[in-house]
Amino acid sequence: MSYKKVIEVHRGGRMESSHFGHAAIVNTDGDLLYSIGNPQRVTYARSSVKPIQTIPIVETGAADYYNLQDKDLALFCSSHSSEEQHTSTVSNLLKRAGLYEENLQCGSHIPFSDDVYRSLIQQKQEPTPLYSNCSGKHTGMLLTAKYLGESLDDYYKQEHPVQQRILNTMAEAAQYPKAEIAIGLDGCGVPVFGLPIDKLAHTFARLARPEAFGEKRANAVARITGAMTKHPEMVAGTDRFCTDFMNVGSGRFFGKLGAESVYCIGDKETGLGIAVKIEDGDYKRALYPFVMEILVQLNILTDSQVQGLDKYYQPKIRNARNEIIGEIIPSFVLEKSQSGFNSNHLS
Repeated sequence: MSYKKVIEVHRGGRMESSHFGHAAIVNTDGDLLYSIGNPQRVTYARSSVKPIQTIPIVETGAADYYNLQDKDLALFCSSHSSEEQHTSTVSNLLKRAGLYEENLQCGSHIPFSDDVYRSLIQQKQEPTPLYSNCSGKHTGMLLTAKYLGESLDDYYKQEHPVQQRILNTMAEAAQYPKAEIAIGLDGCGVPVFGLPIDKLAHTFARLARPEAFGEKRANAVARITGAMTKHPEMVAGTDRFCTDFMNVGSGRFFGKLGAESVYCIGDKETGLGIAVKIEDGDYKRALYPFVMEILVQLNILTDSQVQGLDKYYQPKIRNARNEIIGEIIPSFVLEKSQSGFNSNHLS
């Protein structure tokens, strides 16, 4: 495997630590245009492919049956912060389908939002499955199962029709053999898919150009990615990269975080798909500067957009006295592919 250092952590003018990473930039035809590290590294996509997991909700008719709005579809794609806007929407959707929080099989964890967690502590409440960052996705799965008359207790298991539909959709969207997709279990209990990074990038390139699919799927994809860009606050939450990134894009691009430092982007203007992975799984420190530098090198972001996302690009390191004592710096140049190259996005 090819390892490339992509992020340096500096303190006192010296590099103290570094992170290795991989990335692939692919067009709608599946041509690898740029990469860093190993673009064929098989990677569990984790939550980055929640937009794919949402497609069957629309295609089966469940979305129309339950009169789902754009913000609802955005929530199904989310790794949300458990803010009131997220938990109340999940509760309302469950109620609309005659379901209860007890039907959620995603488990519970500490909310992403520190404010929400502090509030729960003050109220002496334990986080329930409602507060799981995956409760939106699980609600969409439950609604689909309920609409189709399928069993509800085991909707999260690999053999259930809900999960088989999603697996088929993943293989079709990625144009990758279903039998070659690695299957594991995600943190919320549902199957998670492992594919080469360049195949994940190709998937998002195709999502960025829905016409790459047949008419029915094209309509579903456009509806889902449009919902994400209209309601990015439902995809993540306050002071989250996904939210801020899609806000500055004004509908042009959509992006989704996956656990263990995976990020995938579709750019509707160029038809490019971007997939990245930080090798050590660190998303809080290394991932977003890596993503930002790729976007800058591809000239996808304007100067004003970079400024609007500045806190994610080359963030300063502060000590307990709030003094700046270091910074996180990207340290790579994207490599042009020798085959399939037909882009001038890198200056």
